Amino acid sequence: MKWKELPRNIKVRMITSFFNRAVSSAVMPFMALFFAQELNKIWAGLFLITTVVIGFLINLVGGYISDRFPRKKVLMITSWLNAFFFLIMTISLFPTNKIIVLFALAYVGFIITSSLGRPAMHAIIIDSTTPENRKAIYALDYWLINLSMAIGAALGGLLYLNHQKELFIMLTCTSTLIPIAYGVWLQDKFTDQLQKKHKNVLVDLISNYKVAFKDTAFVKVVTGSTFIFAAEFSLNSYIGIRLAETFEAVRIGSFEIVGVRMLSILNIENMLLVVCFTFIINRFTDKMNKKNALITGLIIYGIGYVTVTSANTWYMLVLFNLIATMGELIYSPIRNAEQANMIPSDKRGSYSAFSNLSFSGADLIARASIIIGAFLIPTMMSVYIGFIVMMGTILIYTGLFAKTIKVNNLVNKGVSGD
Repeated sequence: MKWKELPRNIKVRMITSFFNRAVSSAVMPFMALFFAQELNKIWAGLFLITTVVIGFLINLVGGYISDRFPRKKVLMITSWLNAFFFLIMTISLFPTNKIIVLFALAYVGFIITSSLGRPAMHAIIIDSTTPENRKAIYALDYWLINLSMAIGAALGGLLYLNHQKELFIMLTCTSTLIPIAYGVWLQDKFTDQLQKKHKNVLVDLISNYKVAFKDTAFVKVVTGSTFIFAAEFSLNSYIGIRLAETFEAVRIGSFEIVGVRMLSILNIENMLLVVCFTFIINRFTDKMNKKNALITGLIIYGIGYVTVTSANTWYMLVLFNLIATMGELIYSPIRNAEQANMIPSDKRGSYSAFSNLSFSGADLIARASIIIGAFLIPTMMSVYIGFIVMMGTILIYTGLFAKTIKVNNLVNKGVSGD
């Protein structure tokens, strides 16, 4: 699909998220490391788990709001608040003794406002696509996300240790430009807004999600995605902290690769592979059976992250990170497109918010792995990640293709009966 053929909202979303992610990716992957160094690992783990729980609960409210009110207005308000909280985080870094309490409070504020706005953006994207162009658009979006994150990871690797303040100033500036761009270019064509059915707002919110919770296949896909994403998210939580503590520095001339820089290299490698191979792999998977492509991708992805969890030599980390990324490139566009096709048109905000449980849940598991990793040796952590990925693979596969499996079984029975 050519750029000029894309719907206007898709272009706005892709451009704004590109610049926002490029800067935020320079600092957000280091949050676990930041809090662990400023305080301690147990406190960092507990604090980040709490923010994930808050984010998920607020995300559900955001889904309800995005189905009940104009989505553009929701995005504008939450985007301005995001910029405000980044400004507070930046200010808290300037005193000689950083104001960690203020930074932590502003970080919680950012988690709340970004979680409120996210379902509205996801719903606008689904509103602006069709089942026919969805896989191609998700592949392009996935490519741009990773290109921006590769730029961010490179910035973080070079500047995080000695230029934290400058990075947060850049983040504040870019996040201020985003609501301006939304105000000028974003179109909100959604008219089929959800009507309030109960006087009590909380009862109305809960009843709105009952439909999604009763959709067994969708619940399976969301739960499975939670387990699958947890492996990738552990790279910037447990694995990042482990590398910072135990990775033996490697010298290339006068340049020393320590644990923090090794984490940046793995993130950059992951994203550059996505940038270089997304469209090649996408063309390849277009010729494959969707079920076979999905299961192959998930298995390769699992093998990669299970090894990266405990590997401690640079070449093993680089090789198996490559394997994990190839698996991700195979399964991700298929999972995204098939999941979007499952969502009813009048509940896109709510279903999108519920589907975000997979990110919040994965973040929760990844943050919990910081605490678990304080008691288990790295090889046991690999076993733990392997079990999680296996469970995720089974749930996603049966959730996405349960109906077609049942239909095929019935057809086979009918044929054998004849």
